[in-house]
Order: sequence, then structure tokens, then C-alpha cells
Amino acid sequence: MNPSAPDWILKFLNLFDKNDLLAPYQNDASFYIALKQTGFIYGVSVSALPKKSLGKLKLTKEELTKINLFHALYYQFYEKNKTATNKEAINSILSFYEHLEKRKAGFFKKFSLTQSASITLEHILSARLQEANTLLKKNTVSLLTFSLLYLDVLAYKQWLIDPISTKNYYKQLETAVLTGCFYTLKSKSSKTKYDKLLIELFETSSEYIIDTTDGGVATFLDSLNYLKSSEDSLEKNYLLDLCSLTVWEDLKMDEVEHQFLQQLLVTLNFSETELQKSLVALNSFSHTYTEKILLFEYSHPVKQFYKQSAATVKLLIIRNKDRLTRELEESGELVVLLGQSTIRDLSTEEKSKVREQLLDVCKTIPSLTIFLLPGGTVLLPLLVKFIPKLLPSSFQENRIDRFKAED
Repeated sequence: MNPSAPDWILKFLNLFDKNDLLAPYQNDASFYIALKQTGFIYGVSVSALPKKSLGKLKLTKEELTKINLFHALYYQFYEKNKTATNKEAINSILSFYEHLEKRKAGFFKKFSLTQSASITLEHILSARLQEANTLLKKNTVSLLTFSLLYLDVLAYKQWLIDPISTKNYYKQLETAVLTGCFYTLKSKSSKTKYDKLLIELFETSSEYIIDTTDGGVATFLDSLNYLKSSEDSLEKNYLLDLCSLTVWEDLKMDEVEHQFLQQLLVTLNFSETELQKSLVALNSFSHTYTEKILLFEYSHPVKQFYKQSAATVKLLIIRNKDRLTRELEESGELVVLLGQSTIRDLSTEEKSKVREQLLDVCKTIPSLTIFLLPGGTVLLPLLVKFIPKLLPSSFQENRIDRFKAED
């Protein structure tokens, strides 16, 4: 299954029956714990929920995130509609996102109305990854990880109960989560330059009204009193997990940070045990999969574009390496010129030949047609950068081991 290609949702539903996707979880709480163990709640999905293999492809973090988001929405649908069909599930999720259209102007105009429901949903989920990854629309240098995508799941659950209240519910919960993370950042006694930047962006944003006075924290906590009596613990667990994640960068918690989280526990009507569970789960995931998990990350727009583009090109090459290698080996002059480019600067005419012949190669492989689109040639230098690893050793015969050369 390839979550970056059309019809991946239908493929996913064909690989697993309902029992595979629903039966392992006794209730919402057990599903949330399993989802957290995949890294989805932390914004760094390292696996999908189903234990059965999804295929031979090594999936990216973004692809795993899409699968987990769809699975979480799918689970919520069947919690309310035990005897429904998969077609009804897809249409229901589509209706939910359509209900949020006014909140995201022009969101659905990107997609053709002639597409099947499943493909339309695939486009929407891909777009949601991008939408959820931006914190403040006017300050695009500041990015969130995919942690906020669980808001979609909670909002969809609310939509299944009361569609009319969903928009207000989503906005209220989003504000509560982000404001909670802001005050958690503020409570850190040792702040990085990125912490300080994010605090400044929050304070100057008109989208999220932050009270920077001494009574700001108390006012915020008072605004969460409605959660204290809530029978559904998902919202409270999610808020606590993200606040715990916000202080996790330095892998320790000082007294002031702990004091704020203690206040949050009282507001949520949670015991100290719940905080310890949250921290233990985060610590376990961190040590098992990655040393550094961040709710917030900083990236300059140009560097972010290059990083994402490089990752995309590398993924395309890896997944098409066999066919790409065959096509390159048949393009003798291109291979020679690429080899020459590693030891000398190519002339303008030679560069033009490399560009034209690379585009010809890309035409023969459907997945590489991205390079033929307007602006796609900007990515050609990245393609050239990764190609040498595919070619025979004779292509790199002029390369030397840098460390040996320095001896």
C-alpha cells in the first residue's frame, strides 16, 4: 500500500476487515493509548495501528500520520454506527470536513467534484497535514508538528453527536490546547531561543488572545472548568499529554514547570497519577524511537522548502530506483555527463543536455512526472544529487574517501 498514491484508502480497507481495525480496542480510552504508542499524539508517527504488514514500502512519517488519522476517524464512526458500511464511513467523514468548510475558506475548491469519495477524502487528509502543521498563518517561520491533528478526531466525535455545535467546539478546544501549551512554555525557567520566539508569536497574534499578566494563568485555568465535570476523558488526557510534551525538550522538569502542571491537574480533576502516566508514556516513546520529540519546531521558510523537497525527491528515487537505474543506464551520454560533473564544472551546453535528458527519463516513469510540472525543474538539482547512489561503482570511480585523502 502506498499512501502517497491514489486509492490508498480503499487499499487499506481491503487489507483489513472491520474486525482488524475495531476489535483490538475495548473503548475510546484504549484506542487513544494505542494511538499514542504509534506516536500520532506526539506528532511523530513511527507506525500504524494494525499489526499486519501494510506492504513492502518503507512509509514516511507523513504517510503513517495519514493512515493513523483516517483510522482514528474510522474508529469514531463505527463507535456510533455499529452496523454501517465502509462507504457510509467515508461519506460521513467527508460530510464532517465539508461542515468545517466555512472555517477554512476555499478548502474544498481545490478538489474536483467528479472524483470518487475516497480519493476526495485522500486529498483532504493530505491537505489537513499541511494545515495542521502551521501555527500562525501570518508567521510561517513557526511550525507545529502533527500533534494537533487529534483535534480533528475529537471534533468528528462531537460532530457525530451534535453537528451544529462542532465548529464552536473545535475552536474552543484548539484555543484551550494552544493556550495551555503557551503557558507551559512560559513556565519553563530555562527557555531556548525558539521557546522565546514562540512565546512572542503567541503574544502578538490576534488569532489567540493571550493574557500576559500575573493573573493570566488563573484566567486560563478557570476557562477549563467545563472539562472538570466532563465524563469524556479524551480531551483532558490530550491536553495533559501536549502540555507534558511542551516541556519535554530538555528531558527534565523544573519546579515551576511542575507547579503549573499541578495546577492543570486540579482544573482537570486529575490525580498526580495521571501526570505520571503521561510522563512515563512520553519517556518510554522517546527512549524507544527518538531522543528528541518537539511539539514546536522552528524553520525558516526557504530551509523548510528545501528540506521537504529533498525528502520528496529522495522518496521518489528510492521507490523507483530499479526502473530509474535501467533508464539511466540506457542514457549513456547522460551518465557520462553526470560522472564528469563530480570532478569539473559542466559547460552551459552540457548542463542543458543533462536537463533535457533527465526530463526525458522522468517522462518514462509516472511517479517522476512531478519534475515536468511548472516549476518542477527547480527540483532537478536535487534529483542529480541523489542519483549517483543508484549508479554502478564505475560512475563514482573518481570519488575518494575524504578521510583517507587527508591522511
